[in-house]
Amino acid sequence: MMDDVLATIDVRRRRFTVEEYYRMAEVGILTESDRVELIEGEIIQMSPIGLRHSLCVAALINRLTRAIGDRAHIWASNPVRLFRDTEPQPDVVFIRGPLSRYSQHPGPSDVLFLVEVSDTSYRFDRHVKLPLYARASVPEVWIVDLTRDAIEVFRQPSPSGYGFTQRIERGGTVAPLAFPDVVLAATEIG
Repeated sequence: MMDDVLATIDVRRRRFTVEEYYRMAEVGILTESDRVELIEGEIIQMSPIGLRHSLCVAALINRLTRAIGDRAHIWASNPVRLFRDTEPQPDVVFIRGPLSRYSQHPGPSDVLFLVEVSDTSYRFDRHVKLPLYARASVPEVWIVDLTRDAIEVFRQPSPSGYGFTQRIERGGTVAPLAFPDVVLAATEIG
């Protein structure tokens, strides 16, 4: 009810930077058990992870790690710093190595491709996070849509969105641009 009222009233919200967000963790305002991410300066509570989501993420990690090998590093369920006030935690990310080059969480130029696994979070992933990934120039994003049994592939980022979109249904295959030799059947993923 209050969110509906606030949406119709011109209010100023206090937004946080990534540094302030981490400071909240340092002083105990946020803890490791808080499932949150920073999106455009707002601390957003993440959806609970269901079994099907967990199994899908595990399958992706196992299959992609074996196929990609040491050509990239997996960065699973860890933060990616997009902007000064935005640090989402995608489910699966492949980043450039070596890991010793990082003095902070990887940014968009470090990401080869990332995957969001969506069931209850689909609308948030598709309509909030995806435009942020495009604006930050993340080269490729997959949304594994568990409720519709499909994979949505987004490439050619620009400030206004992704120029290329493809929907892979059951029976189809997909390969990341960075690793065209790594072909996955949609049935292997979800």
